[in-house]
Amino acid sequence: MRNKNADILFHPTGRLIQKRGPYDVDVEEIMKAAKETGTILEIDADPYRLDLKDEYIRKAVEAGIKLAIDADAHSKNSFHYLEYGIAQARRGWAAKNDIINTRPWPEVLKLLK
Repeated sequence: MRNKNADILFHPTGRLIQKRGPYDVDVEEIMKAAKETGTILEIDADPYRLDLKDEYIRKAVEAGIKLAIDADAHSKNSFHYLEYGIAQARRGWAAKNDIINTRPWPEVLKLLK
């Protein structure tokens, strides 16, 4: 996240629901670094990931860390997963203003490093 070219941290905990637990990482430290560096955290909408967990989304929102929702789309057939990412964001109390990709493209560009 300290690399000027790293705008978004994808798969922050790396979990795969019912397949693999999260990485052994300190999410609090990840959030601290994201806040310090202006790095956006991903909400992965794939139903086998849903990474970040809702409790971490809420902590990110409270810390003022921006989030991005994506479908983890490896094909166009995965875009419908976005509804799961939106639901995950809502469970974490994220509002439209917390999610960068709810904004027009010029505004998104301003939020990137």
